[in-house]
Amino acid sequence: MKRKWVWALSAAVIGVAVWVGTVLATPQSGVTTTFLANKVGFGEIDVMRHTIPADWQARIKTKGLSDGYVVDNVIKPGGTTGWHSHPGPSLIFVVRGEVTNYESDDPSCTGQVYSAGSGFVDAGGDDVHSLRNNGTVDAETIAVQILPSGAPRRIEADVPANCSS
Repeated sequence: MKRKWVWALSAAVIGVAVWVGTVLATPQSGVTTTFLANKVGFGEIDVMRHTIPADWQARIKTKGLSDGYVVDNVIKPGGTTGWHSHPGPSLIFVVRGEVTNYESDDPSCTGQVYSAGSGFVDAGGDDVHSLRNNGTVDAETIAVQILPSGAPRRIEADVPANCSS
């Protein structure tokens, strides 16, 4: 009989944890996502390039297999990606409108605005962020992501304590 109670209690705890995670997560709204390249496999990457001018250089190095994605997000006015992170880096190109990138580690949670023709790097890992279209026209971003093979592309997160939404 004691064993049944332990199993029942374990099942209840797991159920509550799943429910709380679903309730506290901040899902995206007003966002249409199109995969231009979906989970393309790469072997280990080890690229280092120097070019002219001589002080410019690039380095990409992975250990183990990687998955690559190219993701097109159209965000309606007032739309948001919700709070989330990625297990690897992303290059974000703003191709239409403007987006505000809110970072969970920004004490004031003021956000950085990026307009069409600009871009930024999402470092991934512990970098929890949310993009929002605070404008009056659709915004569009294209993200190029390199992630550990088999890892989830997106990890949902709660609203940080220093941000209102």
